[in-house]
Amino acid sequence: MSEISLGKYLFERLHQLDCNTIFGVPGDFNLALLDSVYEVPGMRWAGNANELNAAYAADGYSRIKKLGCVVTTFGVGELSAINGVAGSFAEHVGVVHVVGVPSIAAQAKQLLLHHTLGNGDFTVFKRMSQNISQTSVILSDLSTAPREIDRCLRECYLHQRPVYIGLPANLADGKVSGELLNTPIDLNLNPNDPESQDEILETIMQLVENAKKPIILVDACASRHQCQEETRRLVEVTQFPVYSSPMGKSTIDESCPRFGGVYVGELSLPPIRAEVESADLVFSVGALMSDFNTGSFSYHMNTRNVIEFHSDYTKIRSATFPGIQMKELLQKICETIPKHIPKSYVPPTLAPFTLQPETLKQDEPLTQEYLWATVGSWFQEGDIIITETGTSAFGIIQAKFPNNTIGISQVLWGSIGYTVGSFCGAAMAAAELKTPRRVILFVGDGSLQLTVQEISTICKWECNNTYMFVLNNDGYTIERLIHGPKANYNDIQPWKNQKLLDVFNAKESETREVRTRAQLDELFADKQFAKADKIRLVEVFLGKMDAPKNLVGQAQLSEKLNSEL
Repeated sequence: MSEISLGKYLFERLHQLDCNTIFGVPGDFNLALLDSVYEVPGMRWAGNANELNAAYAADGYSRIKKLGCVVTTFGVGELSAINGVAGSFAEHVGVVHVVGVPSIAAQAKQLLLHHTLGNGDFTVFKRMSQNISQTSVILSDLSTAPREIDRCLRECYLHQRPVYIGLPANLADGKVSGELLNTPIDLNLNPNDPESQDEILETIMQLVENAKKPIILVDACASRHQCQEETRRLVEVTQFPVYSSPMGKSTIDESCPRFGGVYVGELSLPPIRAEVESADLVFSVGALMSDFNTGSFSYHMNTRNVIEFHSDYTKIRSATFPGIQMKELLQKICETIPKHIPKSYVPPTLAPFTLQPETLKQDEPLTQEYLWATVGSWFQEGDIIITETGTSAFGIIQAKFPNNTIGISQVLWGSIGYTVGSFCGAAMAAAELKTPRRVILFVGDGSLQLTVQEISTICKWECNNTYMFVLNNDGYTIERLIHGPKANYNDIQPWKNQKLLDVFNAKESETREVRTRAQLDELFADKQFAKADKIRLVEVFLGKMDAPKNLVGQAQLSEKLNSEL
């Protein structure tokens, strides 16, 4: 490969980083670029229904593979994707957004091209994306373009934030040196400053020596920035109780004897809330302190001894140490901490993280509480579980995950409909893994209607490892709980959801309906249903105002927060 096209160089680099599916929609400014996808063995073009769905899919793919890519065309395409990319930025997900832009000559002449604003400004859309990108570039020189691509991919992977690469149509086929591909992109983090790190370690060990009731609280960025192993090791060497936030769920194996459950401030189960809030030392790993992740900011720690570990800084009490990254620091702590734990420390006995379902007669209508307390028994080790903003994201907190589960939920950005696109990306990522995984979606009937077209992509690629649980509660229940329980703006047009797999021409598929406890129990007991050998859709009928208890509480807190002057 002495010389290759710039387009092929880009996709070869993505392939080297194990990003093997490209999401997006073709457009005239990216067509020459898309030809290069097929020149790289092992790469595939997903071909999504629209750009927003494609961005969601790249996000879901990245949460499994640590890097996703979406390709759009200039203006109309990239703006359709921008909401999905913004969610990836907010939630620390590495997505490469490649935009096919007009040729350099057309830009220089400020031609009145289609997909522009008609004012000759060809950088306006890049400027929009800069605020939701770790870095951005519009390539303009073949001699520097490969280095710029490498720089952007490195930034995306290490920081787990989107990057924007504008690639002019006339450069896609331009020739660059293929020899550069022989040198892998350096994905090593810069080392922490040794002096600052030693000072932090000394302070932390002093806090540990004086602690009588320490805990570990795990949040989303522990998994986003690949610190699951360091966090697991910290729990193992300290034997401190460990709790997760809603966004941190699945970071720690929930069968771990030190796992105490999910902490959501005032919305937590009383025993969990009591244990967390009475701690005298808190190791907070990867916190994202959003309203839905904290019970509307209702964390009530009774100690100032909180150590925050983040991807780019560390905070101890009120002192912040910029640039001290958690991955290296946690490794050092695990090496040092055992000899500083007081000999008098006895790990507390924790109640198993299980929730008993409410008592329902066999023929009684199904409830949210019964569903979420029961579904954990059906999950299998290795499942990828995706829950939509709304009743699903709150209900899943009550379900126990088996070992090696991956949970996906957009708790911070909370874009309704996100999960259907993300489900597509996760399913395609799962198909590339060595060990087969089931991919399971829980989505409300209202959210489904925003992005339902992406089921078509699932069917096109015959993702026969997938399950879609459509929770039909006749509209936007989460919005009804916050405001307007009877307002018609929270209503939707009912669909015949059980016809969807036929509409999208699924080859191997199965559709079920669940209305009662007996039907749900029968479904979860069906061994054939549990085998991931076809695309499955289950429509679950629930009461219009029925919701998990913690969602009811969150809705009340949100309405109060929204009405404050």
